[in-house]
Amino acid sequence: TLNFAILGVGCIGREHIRNLLLLSTLSTAETPRLHSIADPDAGSRKEAESLLPSDCIVFTDHKQMLTDPRSASIDAIIVATPNFNHFEVVRDILHHSKAHILVEKPLCTTVEDSIALSKLIEQEQDHSDSRLGRRVVWVGMEYRFIPSISRLIEEADRGSIGKPYMLSIREHRFPFLAKVGQWNRFNTTSGGTLVEKCCHFFDLMRRILRSDPVQVIGTGGGGVNHADENYDDDGRGRPDMLDHAFVLVDFANGARALLDLCMFAENSRHQEEISLVGDRGKVEAFGAAHGDTR
Repeated sequence: TLNFAILGVGCIGREHIRNLLLLSTLSTAETPRLHSIADPDAGSRKEAESLLPSDCIVFTDHKQMLTDPRSASIDAIIVATPNFNHFEVVRDILHHSKAHILVEKPLCTTVEDSIALSKLIEQEQDHSDSRLGRRVVWVGMEYRFIPSISRLIEEADRGSIGKPYMLSIREHRFPFLAKVGQWNRFNTTSGGTLVEKCCHFFDLMRRILRSDPVQVIGTGGGGVNHADENYDDDGRGRPDMLDHAFVLVDFANGARALLDLCMFAENSRHQEEISLVGDRGKVEAFGAAHGDTR
């Protein structure tokens, strides 16, 4: 049995709960068990209640969970807190626990915090645990594992299209969902649209092209989504997130990639469309379909 804890049980945290419960019904070498959850928001804890096993421990704070003696048996921790909390939460896990970590994307909301936390992770990975082995810290870039995209990656790795030169990623989708405190409406708490949402696509670019970027050119704007929302009561004002953008990325190996993002295109036939062209062919992948596409 592998004991899991989940920090943050909003909509994404609850998806992790459902996935763990599903995995627990399968015949696997290591059966997952939901040991505990932690969330300071009473509404989120209430929403999660009906999903929890009877023996799951509920905490109201991640530090309370990490310092509780019962948490010594936790094997892995899933971090599904708001983006702006990731630095503090992952740092505290590294200091108080030997558990493996899956942190929802993005790792952090700023470059400075991402670099600092990456260095801390490297230091702490050397402190292995006799029971768990060397600590694994993984950022949840799950778009790599969408079946159609995974197949595209396999074809690229196999050399089916020769040397890749052009990668185009289009996401035309619905607006950001409602979150606790609507933290995903603001750049300071989310990292901005190109971090909060599009880190998936920049990750795919690097994975598919197997190279690092050398130049980035981007343009984008807002004004369609959440235009009727105002948070003057707590001093935040109007949402400042981009809802559409183009980003061009040049890579060290000579390949080029384009991101085409629109977050007010709910009725698209495919939410994601990916095209990779090489000197011997082309491969495409399509993501989920939403809405009435007749």
